[in-house]
Amino acid sequence: MTTSPSLKFALLFIAVSALSMRAYGQNDAPKQPGPASLAAAACPPVQQFKPAQIHGTWRVRFTPAPAGLPADATLQLQRHAEFSESVAGFVSRELGPTTVKPAQGGHAARAQLAGDLEDGYLTLDESSNGISITGAWNGKMVEGSCGKTITGTWKDMSSSAPPDAPEVPFTLERLSGW
Repeated sequence: MTTSPSLKFALLFIAVSALSMRAYGQNDAPKQPGPASLAAAACPPVQQFKPAQIHGTWRVRFTPAPAGLPADATLQLQRHAEFSESVAGFVSRELGPTTVKPAQGGHAARAQLAGDLEDGYLTLDESSNGISITGAWNGKMVEGSCGKTITGTWKDMSSSAPPDAPEVPFTLERLSGW
């Protein structure tokens, strides 16, 4: 049996159409999640983090640097001695070799911190002398960072701060801890 050229063309057209539909269907298949989306899915929502889960050492980066202070600092958080559901610790800054306590604008090289973590929001009071508040930290845990990144603003509350002191953006990145 011989086939006509038009029948050969029709069969070829059907075969090419079938193959292209199969390839098209494969492109519409559900995508497998990549490593980044798997990591984000494995992190609990920020509202579920407890204060103990942020204990440890953090790198602080201010953008821009607060007036008279460095752009980088180290923050150490631990369990508050009196309030178990709160955090305490200190912030350390390099203020220069000739600096003595209190330093620039009422800020010490090492200042005490105390505060809370609730629903993913971190609030800390900073005190360079252990008596008065010299800085206020307000941050939020970054969703999907698994508790390793907090962003927010810091405000100079020292006696030498201007009444309209700006809120300075910061990022906390976990270095070690829980």
